[in-house]
Amino acid sequence: MGQSYRALALLALAAWGCGSVADRRSDSVMFASGADLQSINPLLTLHPLARQVQRYVLFTTLVRYDSAMQVSPYLARTWEWSPDRTTLTLTISTDLRWHDGPFTTAHDAAWTLAAARDPATGYPRLAELAQLRHSEARDDSTLMLEFTQPQTGMPDVLTDLAVLPRHLLGSVPHGALRRAAFNEQPVGNGPFRFVAHEPNRRWVFERNPDFPASLGGPPALERFIVVVVDEPMTKLAALTSGELDFAGIQPAHAEFVRRNPELAVVTYPLLFSYSIVLNTRRPPFDDLTTRKRLAAAVDRDEIVNGYLFGFGTPSASPMPPSLEGRAAEPPSRPAAESPNRRAAEPPISFELLTVGSGEAALEQLLQAQLARAGFEVRIRQLELSAFLERVHGGVHDFDAAVLGVPGDPQLGHLGPLYQLSGLPAPAATADLVERFAELVPVVFLYHAQGLQGMNRRVHHVRMDLRGELPTVARWSTE
Repeated sequence: MGQSYRALALLALAAWGCGSVADRRSDSVMFASGADLQSINPLLTLHPLARQVQRYVLFTTLVRYDSAMQVSPYLARTWEWSPDRTTLTLTISTDLRWHDGPFTTAHDAAWTLAAARDPATGYPRLAELAQLRHSEARDDSTLMLEFTQPQTGMPDVLTDLAVLPRHLLGSVPHGALRRAAFNEQPVGNGPFRFVAHEPNRRWVFERNPDFPASLGGPPALERFIVVVVDEPMTKLAALTSGELDFAGIQPAHAEFVRRNPELAVVTYPLLFSYSIVLNTRRPPFDDLTTRKRLAAAVDRDEIVNGYLFGFGTPSASPMPPSLEGRAAEPPSRPAAESPNRRAAEPPISFELLTVGSGEAALEQLLQAQLARAGFEVRIRQLELSAFLERVHGGVHDFDAAVLGVPGDPQLGHLGPLYQLSGLPAPAATADLVERFAELVPVVFLYHAQGLQGMNRRVHHVRMDLRGELPTVARWSTE
């Protein structure tokens, strides 16, 4: 640990002498991402940061959450439910243009929802649209949604799925949307315009001076740039040298960043949990006893205290404490096993997939914990696209995978997560939470806490349950 800290100290001495690097960027902000954004098309994206860029930077959603996680107007200025709450009529803003000129209309929203509901598209949250029977634009400003059952509130998916331009994508077959030229040269309608994308290097967006005042007005920043930096120490070096304004940092580096007078540490709650998804379609996790044995072998307190330095909440449940309104349940302790029994049984061997190319500290800690319970874990790190193909692809070619899971306030993310393991999800969320406990298709580890290093030259930053970027249009520099 001492050698690592000395390396950081030398890095800091070199970096603090270059304080003007960030200042030379003026009204441009550099935001680090650990991987490329996968896709800028909201119909195709699992990547959590990409989804934030879509709904807060390049595009607009029908509605959005405010800082209290209450639904508030955005592209839809008003809405009204039918008495039986099976029909939702939304009035769409009429003064918002796509960045290539045409006005955004209810027809764009209706087309986006129709494309999302088509299985050929491959929209990741398709299951959450199962009760949406029909979407129709009555005119340019009136969108009508019909549901098969009464709705208790605004569907969360409408806060997440950004509206796309029908005039550019309407002629593309839904099954071909992944290959559409639009994905490389996107045209949005949000507070920032697309400028450039260099694969695995950066995404560049610039201020939209025509963004309507009714939706928040033009952003204060001239440019917002997402920079792909996958190595934690490289990211930290770029943050301390002023080459980056924002970077997710490892918990072990939080105190080091705090000591830099030009930087601040931003912590915030997240709807984001980490888990091990077990593939119940094949051995060894087609056996319930084996799944339960693995779940009992995980020491979640050790993970949070030793790996996260306390920046997280240990939990064996899919329910984040921020949604429950109470503390998370005490995590289950590793089950004690007889050493003689473990010696007499052959180890249970499996491959654990994860994303990355570094030390895999979490995976190594899990490997050590599970070895004590008779598991032989082979860690395999993959680039993001390869990981997604093996885990989420049609073949589901994995034994187990470490997965970060972005949540939503209505827990709609739990159904797809359950199905990813190979088990059919029940319709009711309450039943689903019980099934996680009974059948253990997923071993939950902890609920994450956001941790960003930030250059103090950037102001008006708020990060919360909505993510890192909900206020990006209000960010400004000195």
